[in-house]
Amino acid sequence: MESKTRAIIVILSLITIVIQGKAQTGDGQETIEMLFPGGKTKALILSFDDGRVADRRLVTLLNKYGLAGTFHLNSKKLGTKEHLTKEEIKELFNGHEVSVHAVTHPNLTNLARAGVISEVLEDRKELERLTGNLVRGMAYPFGSYNDSVVEIINGLGIEYARTVEDTYGFGLPEDFLKWHPTIHQFGKTDYKPNDTTNDESEMAVFFSVVNHFLKTDSLALMEVWGHSWENDDAIKRWSEMENFFNMVSKNHNICYSTQIALADYIAAFRNLKFSVDKSMVTNLSSICVFIKMKGKALKIEAGSTRLLD
Repeated sequence: MESKTRAIIVILSLITIVIQGKAQTGDGQETIEMLFPGGKTKALILSFDDGRVADRRLVTLLNKYGLAGTFHLNSKKLGTKEHLTKEEIKELFNGHEVSVHAVTHPNLTNLARAGVISEVLEDRKELERLTGNLVRGMAYPFGSYNDSVVEIINGLGIEYARTVEDTYGFGLPEDFLKWHPTIHQFGKTDYKPNDTTNDESEMAVFFSVVNHFLKTDSLALMEVWGHSWENDDAIKRWSEMENFFNMVSKNHNICYSTQIALADYIAAFRNLKFSVDKSMVTNLSSICVFIKMKGKALKIEAGSTRLLD
């Protein structure tokens, strides 16, 4: 019964792809739609948690296929058993994003306000020291959050926070601090110990979602999340991961992005300023934004005002 219910949810999610990439342009007679960086119609985010040693193998695969990863780390666990060392973080994740996962990986909903602040800020501070880069995003440990946690992190320089609530769809996030991913790596495989039938079914669901993403003609954002160490705990998972990377790589319709880069891009699109008659647009950001209007892709240069043909 559970698998049938999940299948129905997946089908409905894939049929109804919520597109939120519409600019606010007054009378609504002319739709102005967001395109992803480079004028692409699809974007892919790959998001992994915990900073375990298996990230080394995962990064090697990402680099091999020209893909970008976002890695959420617990800085106090670095250097402990089965975790990466602090000394390797900067070089290992060069070209990828390093993000907050809280210092010690607690359930933030169980902490007092001061505890949430300390877990997030101390992790940010140490990860910024280790990488030499600003750290502005996070993933909730255990996927646990509530309105209080969201309100607290909103004032700590965190600009997005990923949950573990799979949507099985390709819509844009409504709330960056409640950013729901598309699907866990390989669905819910291994959720039931020694259940090969379930694993095969979940693997099929995962690749069905991937194939739908690749085939859709609509604006689509797919985010796959998980943990590199999960691939060590199951037979053939690394080969399946490489198969997945091979499927989605080198596609001229896909923008391969870290999570913070796409958050910045979506924010820039949403902040475009249009004239009442939609004949002009101003891009106040430092990011070039691509839009689709009257069936044509248009590039709005950073810091510019342009006429819309």
